[in-house]
Amino acid sequence: MASKARSVDPGEAVGIIAAQSIGEPGTQMTMRTFHYAGVAEQVPTGLPRLIELVDARKEPKKPLMDVYIKEELSKSEPKVREIAHGLESTLLSSLATIEEDFAQKLIRIAIDEKTISEEQISLDDIKKKIQKLASVSEGEEKNVFVIKPTKTTSLRNIRRLTNKLRSLHIKGIERISRTMIIRNADGTYRIRTGGSNLAAIMKHPSVISEKTYTNDIQEIERVLGVEAARQSLTNELKQVLDMQNLNVDIRHCMLLADAMTMDGKIKSIGRHGLSGEKAGVLARAAFEETIKHLINAAVHAEEDRLIGVTENIIIGQTVPVGTGLVKLKMKM
Repeated sequence: MASKARSVDPGEAVGIIAAQSIGEPGTQMTMRTFHYAGVAEQVPTGLPRLIELVDARKEPKKPLMDVYIKEELSKSEPKVREIAHGLESTLLSSLATIEEDFAQKLIRIAIDEKTISEEQISLDDIKKKIQKLASVSEGEEKNVFVIKPTKTTSLRNIRRLTNKLRSLHIKGIERISRTMIIRNADGTYRIRTGGSNLAAIMKHPSVISEKTYTNDIQEIERVLGVEAARQSLTNELKQVLDMQNLNVDIRHCMLLADAMTMDGKIKSIGRHGLSGEKAGVLARAAFEETIKHLINAAVHAEEDRLIGVTENIIIGQTVPVGTGLVKLKMKM
């Protein structure tokens, strides 16, 4: 009778195989960064992007999103362009000149009326946004606002307030710095954005939220949960390797993504993540910060059960993987 097909032998050292399968081609990677068609910024690929993914960085160096528009709108380029323009974040610094007067301890904001009419923003809207930060009074002219902090306010605090005003978000979606239109193979259009804000874009009425994608794994975890983050981590790892023509089986990427997300949140590989939290004392000590791990283990009277590969190599025992898992007893 033919044996049942299985994907991997029991006791196979799948972790070591995955590490070898990703690590060895990783040395072949070029350090070149890649110019993402049209978005005028260098997006890391290759080794820098791989490091970014396995380090589970808080946010990628260059976050971007692919935004898919509902079918009835996506065929018309002018409509998609209009939606894209509406997504771009407009800051106060692009609509007004902000000047500090340290002698009189005040800040003058002169709104450019031509720009706000083009952007279809009213002076009242701008005033309401500014009032969230500080109390505003009308200036000599209609388009000038004056902010006069209290007499006791230090010059440093006036500068802090000015910087906050410059980056004050007025219109569009926060953190979306620029957008561009990309034509899909089927003749429809999608939007690529520089910057990422998944939660806000998914609420947009013209956007297909299920198809919208960001390269920021941590944001996917916050908005859609750890399962979605695990899947996108697998996809991103595979995409980085494929871009360099390195044929790595997707199962190795899946194992790495599983290991990073198994505790319900994304952990990095390294001394602050998986390697620093291994069960065995000797395995942790063998990686980095040896003395720290040994002292902590001695203080807490920890015991090493010798269940991993590293610990057994250190003490010269058979490693418990493959044939090493099997113990034979013999009846004399």
